[in-house]
Order: sequence, then C-alpha cells, then structure tokens
Amino acid sequence: MARFLPRSTRWRVALFAALASGLVLGVGSYWFVWSLRQGLETSSHQLASEKASKIAALLDAGIKPVDVAKQIENGGYRISPGKEEEGDCPYKRTGGGTRVGPAAVVYGPDCVVGVSFPGDDDDVSNAGTKDNKHYVRTSFQLDPLGLQTVDTAQRFLWSGVPAASLFIGGVAWFAVRRSLRAVGSLRAEVDGVRAGDLGRRVPVPDSGDEITELAVTMNEMLARLDRSVRRQSQFTADAAHELRTPLASMRTQLEVQLAHPDRLDWRHSCENAVLDVTRMETLAADLLLLSKLDADQPARHAPVAMAELVTEHVAARQTRDGIEVRTDIEAMPVVRGHSGRLERVLRNLVDNAERHAKSHVTITLTAFDGHSVLIVEDDGPGIPAEARERVFDRFVRLDDDRARDDDSGSGLGLAIAAEIARTHGGTLRVAESTSGARLELHLPLA
Repeated sequence: MARFLPRSTRWRVALFAALASGLVLGVGSYWFVWSLRQGLETSSHQLASEKASKIAALLDAGIKPVDVAKQIENGGYRISPGKEEEGDCPYKRTGGGTRVGPAAVVYGPDCVVGVSFPGDDDDVSNAGTKDNKHYVRTSFQLDPLGLQTVDTAQRFLWSGVPAASLFIGGVAWFAVRRSLRAVGSLRAEVDGVRAGDLGRRVPVPDSGDEITELAVTMNEMLARLDRSVRRQSQFTADAAHELRTPLASMRTQLEVQLAHPDRLDWRHSCENAVLDVTRMETLAADLLLLSKLDADQPARHAPVAMAELVTEHVAARQTRDGIEVRTDIEAMPVVRGHSGRLERVLRNLVDNAERHAKSHVTITLTAFDGHSVLIVEDDGPGIPAEARERVFDRFVRLDDDRARDDDSGSGLGLAIAAEIARTHGGTLRVAESTSGARLELHLPLA
C-alpha cells in the first residue's frame, strides 16, 4: 500500500484530506437530499390521508359516491366497493364512464374516480368506511417546487462535493508546506552539526506548535550530546593522565636500571614496577566498570542482606594506619541488587573515609521510609559545602586537607559508587555532619 502513495508528506496529507472530506461531504450531501425528499413525501402523505378521511366521513354520513364526487372539487381519489384493485372500478381512467362534478368520472353506482388518479410523483393513502361497503384510495401530488428544489440541491451538491474536496486538499497541501518549511530549516541546521561543533543550536520558531516543541527537544538533545562529548573528552584526558604517571615512573626506573645496572637494586626496582602495574591494573578495572555502568549493562540482581554485607566486609578488611572501623547495625534491611557491586560501593566509601580519618570510621546501617540507609562517617576534616556535588565527578581530588598527596586513589572511587547507586535505583549523597564527612547510601528495600 505504501509504495502506491506519494513519498512527500505534503502530498500524502493533501490526498488523505481530499479523500476524507469527499467521503464526509458525499455522505452528508446524500443524507441532506434524502431528508428533503422525505419531508416532501411525508407532507404529501399527510394531505392524502386527510382527503381519504374526509371522503370516508361523507360516505359514512350516507352520501352516495356519485354525490360525493359532486362535492369534491379536486381529483386524486377513487371510491370502490370493497378493496378490489381492478374489476368494474378501474384503477385509472380508461375511457367511458360519465363525467360528474368538476373532476370525477362515474363508472357505476359504487365506482367513482377523481381524475387524475394517481399521477406521477403522487403519494397514495387508503381509508375505509365504517360499514366496509366502500373503500377510499386517495393520492396527493408531491410539491413541484419542492421537487425542483431537491433536484437543484442534488445537482449542486454532486458537482460541489468534488470541487470542495479538491479545495480542502489544496489547503491542506499549502498548510503542511508552510509547517514543514520550519522543519526544513531544522534539518538543514542539524545537518551542519558536526562532532566538534555541538555548541550549535537549531532555530526555535515562535509558532508555539509541535514544530516549536520539536526544535526545543532537538536543542536539548544537542545540549546533552555536547555535555556527553565534553565529559567523554575530559574523561579520556584524565584517564590518559592517570595512566601516564605510573608508565612514566616505570620507564624512568627501567631507563635508570639499564643505564646503571651495577648501582641500583634490581629487586627494589621490580617491586616498584609491580606497584605501578598494580595501580594501572586497578585503574583499568575501574575504567571498565565505569564504561559498563555508563552503558547500563544489566547485572544479575538478587536479594542482598545489607547487614551481612557490612559484617563480612569489615571482618575481611585489614586495619590501615591504625584507623579503627566501627559498625552500628540498627536494622536488617534487604535490597535487591548485585552483591559484588554493592560491596564495591561499601569498600570505596570506607577506603575514602580511611584516607581522611584521624582515628576511626563508623559504618551505620538502618532503614527509613522504605529504603536501606548505609552511612559511612569519619572524623577527618570533612567536605566543604561547595564541593559536595563535585566529589562525585570522575578524577576529582579536592585541594583541601582531604586530598593528600599520595598514590592511594585515582579520583574514581566516589564516582563509581554514585553510578552503582544510580543503577540500583538509589542515591549517594554527602550529608550534613558536625565532625568529618558523612556519606549516605539510600537503596530501595526489596
């Protein structure tokens, strides 16, 4: 079907508009003409019925059919004995008979025909006398002026419907053409957008219709693409910078070792190289996990008991720099998620807290308002209010006391934790705290 239709949207809309209007106008015109003719027929039938009743009343009063003919000035009736249609009382005037009155012919004592009966375009009605000796059949001609009006309306409508359909189709063609002119401008502008020029925006018409909404949506899409490309470029640059540091360290150690093989400890150099390789391996694993989270790759979810997750993590965790890790389990919430990734969130939060704590880190687990709430607090310097959103960006290290100059982190820990929380339908945020930093993980209960 589609291949027989024109490819142009303008022509398709015009064609469908013409066909639809032709169908609607055609059906409406037929109903209008039919209604006019029905009105004429109803009026004629009513007049014929009144005439039949009048003649039957005269016969019931004892007046003979011949005398009735003398009193009826107009024709269009027949008085016959019984209900026989033919026989001695003809249905129409066939010659013979005796002319009586202004418009009647008598064929017998009980057979009188008012000429002419019936005529063309007449409506016929019947009536009988009370004693059933006579049967009256009358007709009344349809209004000639009304019939002429109906015929004129029929000719006008039958010729006007196609013209009106073509006119409506043409109006639809021009209207769609005018509307699509703005779409053409949008298409031309979008066609000129390149990867390095995502800052361009399409013009927004002031019509306030769907085209305006389309332009606004396209501009929002371009803005999202622009942010995504910028974020990806920044992410790539940051990742390259993070990988360059251990690579440069390894290259320096190898070059020095090769240049002075008798002056350096090969074992110590290899141990340093292993540390750099481990750091790159960890960074590569973090980048791979982030790419999976960005792509929303599904992970197998199952019920996870958060209390067991916290207990097992703390039991397997090694004490770092004398920092004590405390737990306060106030509830036993169960969430639906990936236990490995949720354990990664907990590990990242505790690692981050340990790097900045003075003496202890506290893990609190509770439930509130249909959510599991995991709180990790430390007694360090805390996070400034203006940086509480930025700490979840990738490769971000604050320039205050929380960002110590070491190689223990790449700035991806909190970013990964926030992405995992998002993929589990939860949130990770920095909450108000009187001492140190307080990070809260909210996950919906299973």
